[in-house]
Amino acid sequence: MFKFAIPAAAALGLIAVAAQSRATDASPEALAPAPMGWHLTHEGQMAKLAYGVANSDHVALMMTCEPGAAQATVYGDVHPASPRLIHASMKAETIDPLGGGLADEARIPLRDPALRKLADSGKLTVEGEAGHFELTAKGDERRLVNAFFAYCGSGTV
Repeated sequence: MFKFAIPAAAALGLIAVAAQSRATDASPEALAPAPMGWHLTHEGQMAKLAYGVANSDHVALMMTCEPGAAQATVYGDVHPASPRLIHASMKAETIDPLGGGLADEARIPLRDPALRKLADSGKLTVEGEAGHFELTAKGDERRLVNAFFAYCGSGTV
């Protein structure tokens, strides 16, 4: 056992040192955290509206829907602050595709006042472990939000 553990620990130590020295060589711009924002993607018939870092798994909130749907499915660390949010009952073996942990899936009607506010003003009040706060969509992001709701079949959100 020790014949394997000692070389493995040494290899991990070398990898950590190499990663740390490479990180100190990076420019300050490369070390700055990437900005979070609203992003819209399509996967088959499903539309995905996410608030997070572009082209990454760093997503605070993601809503999905299909054309003609009356509800959106919500995933992430935060959820819209709405009494109409319905937490799905999940089996213990269900895995979250974003983080690998247990899925925290919920559903919300597309005509919910919280989602109407997002479509009308670009503001969505959310809640999570850090409490209540507001996510804002501006400019092109508002067009993405409205395109999501139009695609879902509820253009009058």
